[in-house]
Amino acid sequence: MIIDTLEIDSFSRLEFLKGVYGIIWLLIPILTLVLGITLGVLVIVWLEREISAGIQQRIGPEYAGPLGVLQALADGTKLLFKENLFPSRGDTRLFSIGPSIAVISILVSFLVVPFGYRLVLADLNIGVFLWIAISSIAPIGLLMSGYGSNNKYSFLGGLRAAAQSISYEIPLTLCVLSISLRANSSSTIDIVEAQSKYGFGGWNLWRQPIGFIIFLISSLAECERLPFDLPEAEEELVAGYQTEYSGIKFGLFYVASYLNLLVSSLFVTVLYFGGWNIFIPDIYVSEFFEINKLGGVFGATIGILITLTKTYLFLFIPITTRWTLPRLRMDQLLNLGWKFLLPISLGNLLLTTSFQLFSL
Repeated sequence: MIIDTLEIDSFSRLEFLKGVYGIIWLLIPILTLVLGITLGVLVIVWLEREISAGIQQRIGPEYAGPLGVLQALADGTKLLFKENLFPSRGDTRLFSIGPSIAVISILVSFLVVPFGYRLVLADLNIGVFLWIAISSIAPIGLLMSGYGSNNKYSFLGGLRAAAQSISYEIPLTLCVLSISLRANSSSTIDIVEAQSKYGFGGWNLWRQPIGFIIFLISSLAECERLPFDLPEAEEELVAGYQTEYSGIKFGLFYVASYLNLLVSSLFVTVLYFGGWNIFIPDIYVSEFFEINKLGGVFGATIGILITLTKTYLFLFIPITTRWTLPRLRMDQLLNLGWKFLLPISLGNLLLTTSFQLFSL
């Protein structure tokens, strides 16, 4: 009986250790991704400050760390210790939940982003459409924030965010559907692999130029970047849905904005720029690692570096447009989405479908 009891105890401890081991291995990639996302947002904020300073011919941040690299961290720390104020007659629950929904819905999108060869947390068959479905939740958080603030400017900003998201989500989805038709898959891994078969000339940037332009415009509108920042237009709505916010909740909206910009740029890299593949003469990066048995950590690191390099090079476009283009009127924004981008994206989808049928 004593031996049986000892065996049961040892087996139970072994099962417990296996469970702890599994939880640790599950948390390591998630925590690594969160740390990488945080650093990525800090880099984007620093890049935007430096690029805007260059465009406006002024000195950018230079006191917080070397070349001002710690300026974003200093701003976040300041907001963290500021007082959280609540509107006297607002809905406290909606007011508090809104920023969290905006941030969490964007964070979940990173689960289906491949940073390297098979380096993705969730390789799903519906990866790109999961991103579109989740990203459509963020405007709900903005609308809740505007409604819960009990402020007419905040509520108008939330309504604008919802209308803008609906207007540009459809052309964006049609462009993604065209990419899925070309790759015969909705998995982000399969889409990158489909582009790597033909090297640099196989990027969807060259095979789907119309879709790329529509995707670029729609993603800028989804990120609420100039010239599409009507939900928080300072001259019209004070700060839009952010008007009544302060402290860390106010900072969460800025985090959500830059997170959305980062994930949109990553998906541009995955869908149109070949992902982690770079065309070396007659050899692709993923094939190079397989042939020379240099996979593992080194291969994953190279893949991540290539993906992030393409992403941050593309980020120069939305950052530059913010400081060079004027804001659209609300009627111009809706007309562009419904009367211009939607018909062209439908035509692009029809053209892609025709090419796929004739190639069978």
